[in-house]
This record gives sequence, structure tokens and C-alpha cells, in this order.
Amino acid sequence: MTTPHSLAPEWLSARENTDDLEEKLFPSDALRNDRGELSIGGMSVTELAQKHGTPLYVISESDFRARAAAFRDSFAQAFAPEAEVDVYYAGKAFLSTHVAAWAAEEGLCVDTASGGELAIALAGGVPPSRIGLHGNNKSDAEITRALEAGVGRIIADSLDEIERISRIATALGVIAPVMLRLTPGVHASTHEYIATAHEDQKFGLSLTPVPGFQAEDANPYLGSPAWTAVERALASEGVELKGLHCHIGSQIFEPTGFELAATKLIAFLERIQAGLGVTLAELDLGGGHGIAYTEADAPRHPQQIAQALAATVKAACAEHGLAVPRISIEPGRAIAGPAGITLYTAGVQKDVVVEGDLTRRYIAVDGGMGDNARPVLYDADYSAVLASRRVTGEHTLSRIVGKHCESGDIVVRNVYLPSAVAAGDILAVPATGAYCHSLASNYNYLTRPAVVAVKDGTSQVLIRRETEDQMLSRDTGFNPA
Repeated sequence: MTTPHSLAPEWLSARENTDDLEEKLFPSDALRNDRGELSIGGMSVTELAQKHGTPLYVISESDFRARAAAFRDSFAQAFAPEAEVDVYYAGKAFLSTHVAAWAAEEGLCVDTASGGELAIALAGGVPPSRIGLHGNNKSDAEITRALEAGVGRIIADSLDEIERISRIATALGVIAPVMLRLTPGVHASTHEYIATAHEDQKFGLSLTPVPGFQAEDANPYLGSPAWTAVERALASEGVELKGLHCHIGSQIFEPTGFELAATKLIAFLERIQAGLGVTLAELDLGGGHGIAYTEADAPRHPQQIAQALAATVKAACAEHGLAVPRISIEPGRAIAGPAGITLYTAGVQKDVVVEGDLTRRYIAVDGGMGDNARPVLYDADYSAVLASRRVTGEHTLSRIVGKHCESGDIVVRNVYLPSAVAAGDILAVPATGAYCHSLASNYNYLTRPAVVAVKDGTSQVLIRRETEDQMLSRDTGFNPA
């Protein structure tokens, strides 16, 4: 049996058999075939690598659809019969025309965060009324495109934006459906760069009165940017204020933050009704539900998430004498993340002395921070397996690193891999369906990988592998041979 390494984190299990798959990290259709190769959607990683090359993003269409359906059904059942629920797939996690179509076919709406994402959703055939447009600094062109397309909602992020939406909508002769993004002051338990509901950050409109304003006991929100935004939106020509929105962060496992945010927004809805005589019909509670990147992570099933949130919302509405509004949520990572894996080809290996007689094996692969920026951005942990063959016996504590010219170019910090791993072996990193392709770059002028979908033993290219000519075409002095 492999002896636990002194440099390994406590949560990392020592392994000695490549057949040991941590199921919660992989798509539901992942398995080892008779030859010991990892298979996804009925295709072995060897077939995929030979056909499409590596690095390669692979996404299971069946798994993606199943996770989308799980959120759709779980939330519909949990909030019935009091309220209907819209599930907006958060396209920023990973978006292509095919993925947008999958989401729509599963009954989901699509949330976009830029004009580019909006263009992809429209090209994927998503009905405009089922698309939302986010963004903390939308351009006039993006607002105009959204209104001309007839999107179902624009999530306004500032007082300035309300005025610009009103001006553009009036000029176009349309009514803009608007949600207001609020910051409820909830400190989510996640990395500080992806916590988005505390006060000191760029998103949303605060519920806290501005300094120097004396709020009334009957309405503690008077003088807050959020209250001012409601008044302004209700008074603005060409604007229909549909409801409120919040998003407390990403990769969150604990339910407390979501429940507290919902409670705060419902109390705010009651003050709007009492103070302004207006009942807002919709409440968007965002996304950010965590997934398993390593064996240490314990994500909640959509049914657990839905039931807990529904109980909180129903109780808070009853306390404030409100009917339960139409609810929407925005899972992205929780749908796309576990549905995807990344395949790499192993290259150079080094055993490096770390301290005393302790060594760590470094295994370099043909990708790195250019195709997965999350470890360098957020200190994110991942796992990995030898995917192209079966090996039993000794495993070594290893660190998978990329080929970029940065010492921080780490793909997987700590993983036990067979000591027999050799150059040419295929390694698979699971849970990479979200925020890997989306954050990909050409650092060191490496081309970006392809994205392929697998289902029923076949593969389909969703996004073509970038060629050097395509990458360099923006350089005005480059003349391809």
C-alpha cells in the first residue's frame, strides 16, 4: 500500500490502483473500460486524444443535461405550488452555441454577462425572452443590442445604468425589463475574489444608507443606493422594474449565506410594498453553488439546495405578509463543472528535494495555466488520474505542472499518481467544465485547446482547436506561409 507522504495535505488519500475513481469528481458516465482506460460518454481517452489531440476539454452532454434537469425539477418541486421558478444557466461558466441550445432544450433560460455572451446565446437559438444580460459596466451598445433583441431582463448594477437604460429604451420606443442587483452584505465562505455580496466590491447596489444619512426606524433603507435605485427605476420612462437580484459569490457549500441573503431581500421587498405601494413580482437569488474539485469537497445535491432555500423564502414571505414572488436562480459551475474533464499528455518528470530527504515528483504536461487559470488565480485545488492505462502498485505524491514560463504554472498541486507514469501517458483532470475554457489565454503564445462533447460513443467538436495562424492573425506584421 502507498504510504502517506509527509508533504501531502491531510485530506488527500493515498492510492494504489488507477481503477479507484472518485465518482463525485467525474461526469456520471465516466468509467474504466476493460483495458483500464478512462471512458467518458462511451469514448476512451485514447480515442479522444488520437482524434482531437491534447490538451483537450471534454464535456459529457448527457451529464450536462442531467444536471440542468436536476436544478430545473428540484426547484420547481420545492417552490410549488406557491411560486414558479426560472433556472438561468450562467453562461460565464462555459458557453458555446451548442451548450446554449442544450440549456434551452432542458427548459433553462440563459444568463449572459457581455455582448459577446449574448451573441452566442442568440446564435444558439435561445429565445430572447429567456435571456438575461448582466454586467457591472455595460456599454450603450450592449444595452441597445439587448433591447433590440428583446431579452427578458437586464440586470441593472448602478444608478447610472438605470438612467442609460431609460434613455436608450425611450429612443428605441421599447420598455426595458429591469432587475436591480443588490448587495445584501452577506460574507460568503469562499475565496475573496469570488465573494460578491459584501460591501467593498464592484457589484451591485448596497442596502446600507450612504454616510451621513439618517435613516428612519420605519424604513432603515432610506438613503441607501438600493432604495434610491428602486425609486429611480419606478420613475424612469421606458423602464419596467420586474424585481430584485443578488449573488453572494461562487463555489459556496454552506447554505447559510444563501438563506440570509434571501431573508434580507424579502424584508426589502416588504419595505418597497409598504413605502411605495409597489409589489415586485420577481426575486433572483443568484448561483454560486459549489462542486467537488477534490475528494475533500462535499457539494450539496440540487434537491437539498432547493428544499432549504424554498423553506427559507416561504417562511420569510409569510413573516412579512408577502406572496412568494417568482423565483430565479443562476447555476453555472454546478451544471458545467462536473460535466467536463481536461486531457493532457505527460512529458518531462523531475523528482525535486523539498526539505531534508523529502521529495516531490513534478510531472509536466502539454498545457497549464493557459487552459486552466483557476489554480494561479484562486489557489484552486484539483485532482487527476492516469487515464490511458491500468497500473497497480506504488503511487508517488506528484505535482502536475504546465509548460508556461511561470513557476506558479501548477495544474494540480497534490495528487498520488502511479510511480510508473511515463512521457506519453494521458492524464485526466476532472471538474474542469466551468471557468477553464472561459478563462483560457494565449500566454507564451500557446494555442487554446478544442472543446469536444461526447455522447453515446461519439464526439462532436463544439469549439475548434486554435491554430497558430489564427492566434497570430491579429499581429499586423505576421504573414502566414
